Amino acid sequence: MSRSEKPLIVLLAAPETSASVLYGLYDVLMSVGAVYTDMVSGAPGQELLDVRIASADGKTFHCMGNIPVEPHVATRDLDHADAVVVCDLYTSIHDVPKGRYPREIAWLKRVHRDGALVSSVCSGALLLAETGLLDGHSATAHWAYRDMFQRHYPKIVFRTESILCLEAEGDRIVTAGGVSAWHDLAVYLIAKFCGYQHAIETAKVFLISGHSEGQSPYAVMTRPMVSEDGPISECQTWIADNYATAKPVAHMVERSGLKPRTFSRRFKAATGFAPIEYVQALRIEEAKQMLEADTVSVDEVGALAGYDDPASFRRVFKRGVGLSPSAYRKKFQRITRIANPHGAV
Repeated sequence: MSRSEKPLIVLLAAPETSASVLYGLYDVLMSVGAVYTDMVSGAPGQELLDVRIASADGKTFHCMGNIPVEPHVATRDLDHADAVVVCDLYTSIHDVPKGRYPREIAWLKRVHRDGALVSSVCSGALLLAETGLLDGHSATAHWAYRDMFQRHYPKIVFRTESILCLEAEGDRIVTAGGVSAWHDLAVYLIAKFCGYQHAIETAKVFLISGHSEGQSPYAVMTRPMVSEDGPISECQTWIADNYATAKPVAHMVERSGLKPRTFSRRFKAATGFAPIEYVQALRIEEAKQMLEADTVSVDEVGALAGYDDPASFRRVFKRGVGLSPSAYRKKFQRITRIANPHGAV
């Protein structure tokens, strides 16, 4: 396919893609240069980006929610791209996409080698992981895929907290977190290829504010039970109801009947967490739920979660969540007011 005079942004999609990500990105990127001037002066400007939806074969398909997608082009017919966005490709947190996208992987490796910036939204990072392009780099995706990355892609440093990971930008790789992180990626691409003024103007048109606090405040601890290791699984069951107990790791070691070092090694192998990290994460998760309920004070929440020292609770909470307990409560109170503006039960 012949080169466009405008920067070519390719949105790579598949049946596992969310319509909100694909069409949201398409609408925003196609508007750059045209819609803002129309809204403020009544005179449409020129579209500054050439945005095309691509799939492996270019044929019409239905994406998530049975929404039809008519790609502009097949990847095999694209001989270049300035940037590629791998849209989200939903997969279960237990289902590694090994061998699922061979044509897309080959094409991504080729266009990246030829100079394209490659990026991803949410679970699209799993496809980038399969290409090997992320090896040795930091990357992000939806927080729910943290354990999958740590277990199956150990050469990648997974950034749970990041909304937009730019640590591999020098190698023309950018990854975005959960599905709505496409907002942040779109603003980044507009700034890169059209300038910051167009990025600001487009953000004003679509009321895009970004996720300045990252995705840590939204992350939830995933705790699959480990039936393969009986003593560890039993300890997980026990700590779920006894997370506020003093010296919880010592109690788990005693219950397991294992030596402390053996217990720590097996616990980390089974859960992906060191024992104390698991306890801290569990306590913080419980504290978040209490803060969201907004029925007791922050200090009481800390005590109920197992922290006798309020200052220690605030310090651990902020390190894990990215917000202080009070700021976290305030953030989710706003969501509660939107969802329940009249206070109805």
